[in-house]
Amino acid sequence: MSYFWVTVGSALGGLLRYAITRLTFSYSTGFPLGTVFINVLGSFVIGYFGTLTLHSGKHPVSENMRLFVMVGICGGFTTFSSFSLQTFDLARSGAWGRAMANVIFSVVLCVAAVALGHRLAQNVVHEVAIAETVEEEYTG
Repeated sequence: MSYFWVTVGSALGGLLRYAITRLTFSYSTGFPLGTVFINVLGSFVIGYFGTLTLHSGKHPVSENMRLFVMVGICGGFTTFSSFSLQTFDLARSGAWGRAMANVIFSVVLCVAAVALGHRLAQNVVHEVAIAETVEEEYTG
């Protein structure tokens, strides 16, 4: 079943990536903004969902659900291979400044998005724990 969930998630992630890429074509500036956006969003989702659904956390989900979202959807959605090709094409065409900007923006923003997703999920887990404690004290 794990392979099934990864396959379904990958198809969904790929479809979302294609739709967002098509939407960002009209805003093309010679810089792959759509790819950067997709990678940052995917990084945020994997950081947020991964932390929120840890097996030892307040909102654990099945291993198949984690595979569906984190390997399937995020894997099909994020575009590291596209990022690499676009960076290579920029460098090969002599646009070294854009190539380096793409590397820096993508790496820094994606790592920051994972950290932000992780932090927000920790806050959600913490707030739920506080609310449950207050409720137990009030009703207990």
